Amino acid sequence: MQRTLVLNVVGLTKALLGPHTPRLQAFAEAGGALPLRTICPALTCSVQSTFVTGALPSQHGCVANGWYFRDLAQVWLWRQSNALVEGPKLWELGRDRDRDFTCAKLFWWYNMYASVDWAVTPRPIYRADGRKLPDIHTAPGSLRAELTRSLGSFPLFNFWGPRADISSSRWIARAAIELERRHQPSLNLVYLPHLDYDLQRFGPDGPEAAAALREIDAVCGELLDAAEAAGLRVVILSEYGITAVDGPVHINRALRAAGLVATRTEIGEEHFDAGASRAFAVADHQVAHVYVRDPEDVAKVRALLEGLDGVERVLDASTKAAAGLDHPRSGELVAISKAKRWFSYYWWLDDARAPDYARTVDIHRKPGYDPAELFVDPQLRAPQLRVASWLLRSKLLNQRALLDLIPLDASIVRGSHGRVTDSLDAGPVFLTNAPELLPQAEAVEATAVQGLLLDHVFGRQARASERRRDAS
Repeated sequence: MQRTLVLNVVGLTKALLGPHTPRLQAFAEAGGALPLRTICPALTCSVQSTFVTGALPSQHGCVANGWYFRDLAQVWLWRQSNALVEGPKLWELGRDRDRDFTCAKLFWWYNMYASVDWAVTPRPIYRADGRKLPDIHTAPGSLRAELTRSLGSFPLFNFWGPRADISSSRWIARAAIELERRHQPSLNLVYLPHLDYDLQRFGPDGPEAAAALREIDAVCGELLDAAEAAGLRVVILSEYGITAVDGPVHINRALRAAGLVATRTEIGEEHFDAGASRAFAVADHQVAHVYVRDPEDVAKVRALLEGLDGVERVLDASTKAAAGLDHPRSGELVAISKAKRWFSYYWWLDDARAPDYARTVDIHRKPGYDPAELFVDPQLRAPQLRVASWLLRSKLLNQRALLDLIPLDASIVRGSHGRVTDSLDAGPVFLTNAPELLPQAEAVEATAVQGLLLDHVFGRQARASERRRDAS
């Protein structure tokens, strides 16, 4: 076996490699580089699940970053159990090939209870008084204390939200180096999310993107130095490209105006009621799964969606299969936005009646993805005083308090992803220091990543021998 380090540098594209990424550019030039043809939807949970299973969402079931659980009448995003991913996983196949094979999985999604040897993933502590405390979940459990002693507490509030910055990716990278030093895994899967933040906030073309590229390049440089010292093969890949956008599509507001989305009023706030709705969208970047309760309404809802400004196409039962999305978890319809648009989850018509959590970072309660969580509301006069007041009440006085800093103006978001980009150069990449293992093709298919990573550990000849053996 040849031990291999895999860096998932989210949002990295061929177009972003250059003067702001000297280490990544040098790595690509010294080894092999191909575009990676991603899947629809080009979303974290879906693409990562394809990487580890070699299958499309129609088989592994992760049709987005979350979906409507029809039996519970609830929308759940960002669940963590690996049992949600259907099919044989990369590390299971590696163990089948060689019982000495080991795998570490750092912050890749669906990490909890995965059958890997070492796992680390964010897992806040939710206190009964309403506080959310930074923490991680690890397997084995003892790894949590070991990493915290070595690296300090994981900077959860820098992993997502208005404070999201390089410190979370730097912590993950140093945890990967620590695992390499202590355990020498055969395969080390490392998720580095930093580019996601400012590319979504400001788009991929501005000075903020250049600064973010320099920061993640330096972190990757630390990992590449450690990998070279240990004699590792290295793969650097990404899941999707983030492209510039100029405004949201308020898909649920349109469905509500048509009398299809149901709400209930609680203490003057309008709350979405999935179980009572005839049709609604689980908005997820540039893709929206639209769940239609009555089959007789499907044609009507499809016509409504196709007429919305910013919608590029709508998949139904006859076209979801070709897109790899014909799974029971999918909506009856799947809407794809135009290149410069994306879908908000908003259903309220008056911001004064929005639920209280809409103005907070709350990825589990919101029934759709909210990139506005990366911002502090620019209309707030003194957000620092609001944070200080919240800290005083929650920590010193032990009182429940609402940290309502998030804007309800989705138009400030400047980057998004989810649809497959119009050009390969704007999409993800696959870089390796073992170029002889790359396919002779225009691009690496997302469904081929599982096999390519196994080739890096075991060699291409091992896979060919297995095929011959299976055929006989």
